[in-house]
Formats: sequence, C-alpha cells, structure tokens
Amino acid sequence: MRALPVRVDAVLVQALIAAALSFAHLHDLASAAGQDGWKAWAYPVSVDLLMVAAWRRLRSGEVKTAGWCWFLVALTASLGANVATAGLLDLDDVPAWLRILVAGWPAVAFLGGTLLAHGSPRSARVPDTRSTVTAPEPNAEEGETPAVAAELPAAEPESALPSPSMVPPALVALARKVADEHRARTGTPIDTSTLRARLGVPMPLAEAIATQLT
Repeated sequence: MRALPVRVDAVLVQALIAAALSFAHLHDLASAAGQDGWKAWAYPVSVDLLMVAAWRRLRSGEVKTAGWCWFLVALTASLGANVATAGLLDLDDVPAWLRILVAGWPAVAFLGGTLLAHGSPRSARVPDTRSTVTAPEPNAEEGETPAVAAELPAAEPESALPSPSMVPPALVALARKVADEHRARTGTPIDTSTLRARLGVPMPLAEAIATQLT
C-alpha cells in the first residue's frame, strides 16, 4: 500500500512561524510587565483566541461591525507586543501605563470573546403577510360573489308543537270540562292562554289541546 503524499502548504508554514513569533513576543511582554509563570503564557493564547473568534464572525456573514472591531483590538495587541519587544522598549524597566494595559487585557479579551461567541445572530426578517392577503374578488362572468361564511343550518324551533295524538285523553277531557265552565260563566270560548293557566301546562301542549276542543 503506497503512502499518500503529504502536501506542504507554504502559506500555512508561514502562518505557523508568524504565530509562534507573535506568541513569544506576547509572552515576553507579559512577563516583563510582571505577569510571570503560567500567566505570561496565557496572554498570547487569549490574544490569538480573540483574533480567531473575530475572524469567524467576519466569515459567518452576520453583522461585521463587531467582528472588525475586536479583530482590530486583537491585532493591535499582537502588533504592539511585536514592536515593543523589537528593542524599542526596555523590558527591564516597563512603564506603568503598559503594566496597566497588560493587567487589564484579560477583562477586555473576556468581554470580546463573550460578545463574539454568544452575541445575538442577525434576526431573519419576517415578511408582513397582512399586506399580501387580499379579499377574494367577485366572479365577473357569473355575477356572483363568493360566500364569506359557511351557510349555517336553519335553526330549529325551541319547542315543537306536540301532535294531537300525543295528548293524553284524560287531559283532553279535563280541558273540555274547563272550557265548558268558562263558556257557561263568561259566554265566550276559552282562549289558549287562559286554558294553559287553568291546566298548568306549557303553551305548545295547550295549543295542541285547543285544536282538539274546536
């Protein structure tokens, strides 16, 4: 089995060399500013991670303002360390303002990394459907308008008139007796409302009884 040839990317090699040199310069500057031990090694890591996070935001296609802002901050920190350690600064006598900048860098890197990693993505625009929904137009050929609501079934009467055959004969006989008494006393036929009141039955049943009395 033949081994696959390994391609050496010159650009990648150059990037690794530049990153290593920048890493060493940041470490030396942090160490000269009083950050010794593991802290001096953590400073270049925080600068590189902030630069990578800013670059990912620029490549994501989201709002690029924050990405460019924090990318320039990380690039300034890296370039500043490279220039400061190139002989322009006495590392044995670091000025107070530079010690303050180095001491405050972790808070700046934490803020930038948090905003870049957990910032809200660009919200998708929701189309306004209210402006696109239109009422249906009437059919010009047929001259009819579409129904707006479904046709409701016809409402049934609250109470149907009972069939005369459903009225008990005893109740009809009692009603006839009451009607005869009313005619003998008043000289007029009894009306349905009076019959209902005398018998104490519902109006539909009283109407069914009245039809059998006539």
